[in-house]
Formats: sequence, C-alpha cells, structure tokens
Amino acid sequence: MAYRSGFVLLLALSLTGCGDEASEQAQREEAFKESMQNVVLEGSFTVTGRDDAALRTERYEIEKVVHLAGDVWTFHARIQYGDHDVTAPVPVRLVWADDTPMVSLTDVSIPGLGDDFTARVVFFRDHYSGMWWSGETGGNMFGVIRR
Repeated sequence: MAYRSGFVLLLALSLTGCGDEASEQAQREEAFKESMQNVVLEGSFTVTGRDDAALRTERYEIEKVVHLAGDVWTFHARIQYGDHDVTAPVPVRLVWADDTPMVSLTDVSIPGLGDDFTARVVFFRDHYSGMWWSGETGGNMFGVIRR
C-alpha cells in the first residue's frame, strides 16, 4: 500500500509541475509582450567582409508585439538603418532559451526592404544582440532597448 501511495504522490507532483511550467511560460510571454510595447531599439550593426570596420546605426521603433499562435508573433515596427525607413508588421518566430526570448526569421519578406531577411536576435534585460543576413550579405547587430 505504501508503494502505491508513493507512486500516486510522485505522479501528482509531476503533473503539478507541468501546470506550473505552462503558467511560467505564459507569464514570460506576457512580460515580453509588455516589455516590447512603445520601445525603441537603438544600436549598431556590422557588415561582414567590408573593408571598413565602421559600425552603422540602426533604430527599431516597436509599437507593439502580438502573439498570434504557438511560437508565431508579429512585431509592429518602424525600421530605420542606412537610407531605409519603413513601417511594417514583421512576422517572426519567438523561441525561448529558458527565460530568454530569441527572434528567429528565415528568408522573410519585409515590405519596402526585400524578400530574404534572416536573423537571430536575443533579448535580455535592456539589451538585444544577434546576427542578420540579407541574401549573401550579413553581420552582427546589438544595442539597447529604450522605454
């Protein structure tokens, strides 16, 4: 009898843990959504293989992010870099490394910018950092999140 009650207790604890994990993930997603409302990502990017080592400036004005379903989100953003200045909804995958969100884009079309944007961008505290590609050109990106 003690074996059976111990098994039931173990099963109950494991099922309770599953619920807690889903609840924690929902809290992370809500916190991320709130943290990306009316913020500006200001930073720099590099272009791999260019002779000059100059950092170039970039700015992303994020109006809001919307969780659509599963890991699909939309960033409603104004994107500024070089001579580009475009406002567009950008569909992304948002994946998690523990409590850290990462945007994943692969060959995404962004109206006004092109068809083949790829990036992996991590958000932690008030900073972002990642890698980007557009066709054969790519580099690194990093900066701060201003509220």
